[in-house]
Amino acid sequence: MPGGMGRRLPGLCWLFLVLLLTPAAAVVVGEPGPRRHAYAAMMYMGTPRDYEFYVATRVMMRSLRGLSAHADRVVIASLDVPPTWVQALKDDGVTVVSVDNLKNPYEKQENFNTRFKLTLNKLYAWTLVSYDRVVMLDSDNMFLQNTDELFQCGQFCAVFINPCIFHTGLFVLKPSMEVFKNMLHELGVGRENRDGADQGFLTSYFPDLLDQPMFHPPVNGSKLDGNYRLPLGYQMDASYYYLKLRWSIPCGPNSVVTFPSAPWMKPWYWWSWPVLPLGLSWHEQRRELLGYSSEIPMALFQALLYIGVIAVNRLARPSLSKLCYNRRMEKNIMFSLTTLRVVAAWSILAAYIVPFFLIPRTVHPLLGWPLYLLGSFSLCSLVISVFILQPLAVLTIWFGLIGTLFVMACPWYMNGVVRALAVFAYAFFCAPVAWSSLVKIMSSLQNLIERDAYRLGEPNQTVEFTKLY
Repeated sequence: MPGGMGRRLPGLCWLFLVLLLTPAAAVVVGEPGPRRHAYAAMMYMGTPRDYEFYVATRVMMRSLRGLSAHADRVVIASLDVPPTWVQALKDDGVTVVSVDNLKNPYEKQENFNTRFKLTLNKLYAWTLVSYDRVVMLDSDNMFLQNTDELFQCGQFCAVFINPCIFHTGLFVLKPSMEVFKNMLHELGVGRENRDGADQGFLTSYFPDLLDQPMFHPPVNGSKLDGNYRLPLGYQMDASYYYLKLRWSIPCGPNSVVTFPSAPWMKPWYWWSWPVLPLGLSWHEQRRELLGYSSEIPMALFQALLYIGVIAVNRLARPSLSKLCYNRRMEKNIMFSLTTLRVVAAWSILAAYIVPFFLIPRTVHPLLGWPLYLLGSFSLCSLVISVFILQPLAVLTIWFGLIGTLFVMACPWYMNGVVRALAVFAYAFFCAPVAWSSLVKIMSSLQNLIERDAYRLGEPNQTVEFTKLY
């Protein structure tokens, strides 16, 4: 028995040790306490680009999670945001705060842009009083690294992209209901606002930020008081990258890229790359974090449709040409020629424009551009068959577009200036070729009209001779 007890004693000791440590382990892996900081963005409805900004917000919030940001992620959403979008954000671990839209008192200003009508909802960030600091963000920010040190900044901190006006695409604030109520009062009395949006209001509300010291996070992790300017590295304007095709921002960490460009050139649109080289970086981030499950079915349907158009065109080509030429023509040949030229020109133009607007706007560029080229090729082939045009003349622009994509996407340029010069040189040499193809198309139409008119004047010609033309 003593020997048996001696053998059991180590096992009993291990069991006792496990029971002793189990409660402690449960404390370690249990639910974390409420966080004191938050990254926040806003969403509202009423613009033609609501879905695109919704996608951009999800990508940005997921990127913050991927960077292990030690803060909550919050979206201030107006009450009319679709419930499916709200639920998707919640599934991503985002806290959604529903709010009423703030009435914009600047709507009747001369320079007011209606797309900024609801941007004053950004002021709701000051109502997030459960947090000690909040970093308020626009959806067109792309994070390159963790920026949790921003929570050490003071009551209000922002970046000056413009030498004299700070940018409200990213700013740090200390929530306060008192400040929020004062802001509402200032809206009511009509505080000066140069653009009628959040940018103009906040620059008017914090007019002396330019005179404040630059923010440098304390090494001991403590929080600062007062207002500060943030280094440019926290809001690197994408245009700075396009000048040198690399980042070289000496002040502050190169942490966040912003895209304050025209709305139709935001990085989430498929046509943004290779026009804007950073567009591909944003889409790669989306591919890794969110995917393209909502756009892929429509893209595949369009691809099959275009392939079907090409196949039908090949099979029915002889019949299609009769739509224009195997019919009794008007006595006025010049009128017929003019009409045919106009119809052919508009048909060619439509062949290049229609596919552009049918493609899902937020699909990956490496899928969007091939789909566009396939669609324009299929419709051009249809135009060629109907009007019996020279294929090379009609497809000159198509080949030119492929060359443009290669020139712009080339990764070996020294800087943005060399890239711009290369694109200009390519366009300069392609212009005469494009003009020549247009002349050939018009000449081809004229010859076919004259031949058809001559043929119709001789009724004894055989069917075979008719088909020859």
